[in-house]
Amino acid sequence: MTAVFSHGRLRLYLLKLLDDGPKHGYELIRLLENRFLGLYAPSAGTIYPRLQRMEVEGLVTHTAAGGRKVYEITDAGRAELRQRAGELAALESDIRASVEDLTTLAGEIQSEVRGSVRDLKRELREATRETRRARWEPPRTRSTAPPRPGAEYGQPGPTTPPDPAEELDRHVVAFGAELRELIRDARLTETQVRMVVTALQSTLAALRRLLR
Repeated sequence: MTAVFSHGRLRLYLLKLLDDGPKHGYELIRLLENRFLGLYAPSAGTIYPRLQRMEVEGLVTHTAAGGRKVYEITDAGRAELRQRAGELAALESDIRASVEDLTTLAGEIQSEVRGSVRDLKRELREATRETRRARWEPPRTRSTAPPRPGAEYGQPGPTTPPDPAEELDRHVVAFGAELRELIRDARLTETQVRMVVTALQSTLAALRRLLR
């Protein structure tokens, strides 16, 4: 759970959302996700236990509709909202600041990913050039080159095997493209974001040791 909802503030925000009208748990999750621009989404294991406690306390009630529980705020819940109006205003301000921080962090991750992939591609190109220089041999002249096997019968000769370095470069490009797509589509928590950065840094460090 994001730090902005510590100390019972998630309960307060759920009351605020339910004050706009009855909602089922999944809808509350989606509203919170949208509020954080898709960068944070609480789990069902976070939302439903709180709704159950709020129902025990008489702040919300529920009805069954289409196999789902639809929650509705009670008069006691509205009274708590009025009593905590100042805290709710501070919470909204903190949420705006948290969204700005998450957006900045996501941008930094995307920039770091692009930089890491760019560095890796550059190192691979340098390794490829070194490999080619090490194994380079002067080309044979046309007059001394032996006939291609099968050429006397008009048959194609053996296919040249793919260059391992070029094949590896293609894999790196594909890796970068897929990683950018995953980051763009994923709904990452703050913890997951930092784990992705750590994993990328560790992977790049391991590849540098391998290539040097």
